Amino acid sequence: MGAPSRRPATEPRGTEHTMRIGIIGAGNIGGNLVRRLTALGHQVAVANSRGPETLADLAAETGATPVAVGAAADGAELVVVTVPLKNVPDLPDDLLAGAAEGFAVLDTNNYYPQQRDGRIAAIEDEGLTESRWVERQLGHPVVKAFNGTYAQDILDAPRPAGDPDRIALPVAGDDPAAKRLVRELIESLGFDTVDAGGIDDSWRQQPATPVYGLRAGTDAVTEALAAASPERPAEFRG
Repeated sequence: MGAPSRRPATEPRGTEHTMRIGIIGAGNIGGNLVRRLTALGHQVAVANSRGPETLADLAAETGATPVAVGAAADGAELVVVTVPLKNVPDLPDDLLAGAAEGFAVLDTNNYYPQQRDGRIAAIEDEGLTESRWVERQLGHPVVKAFNGTYAQDILDAPRPAGDPDRIALPVAGDDPAAKRLVRELIESLGFDTVDAGGIDDSWRQQPATPVYGLRAGTDAVTEALAAASPERPAEFRG
């Protein structure tokens, strides 16, 4: 992995226009993002490891286009990578080659060494954050969001701006324009966002941190990020 790809966006872009979005992974998070994003009018291509024919029901439900993994990013302004972390290195080397100029990548992944992924030396020994490791595999900067969100909340928890029960989600990333694009998209889905810093700061929203799974507003999410410890709990070490 690590094939070169186009440089990240450098100019601000809004989400008031419909976008071409490629979603790689159709599990709980990926499937519900397909449902919500198509409902907002975005053009969504979705892929999984089992092939586009297995996505016929989701396509019929949502109007998304099922594609092979290698075609998921073609023409996409936003590429969502939402596969198990251990499977990221198996994605095609040229996965992002056909994406639109200035595209952004959204990473929803978590590292579960004991539960699913096995030990990843760069995370354990080099101290890389999970999303920094994903960046190295993809060869392109990522924005981290939705990793601590309950999948059903994507469907059930949206609230209008200003609603006291509106949930806030942390968003980490190094590229300001890509982060802004993701934050605006999340806000269009009915959630507030909190800037969680750069990808090297994204340990603050990894599993077992105070913000992971937190259903709360911007103030509580901000406090939870500040209260996080960089020490990875034993149950999340390989």
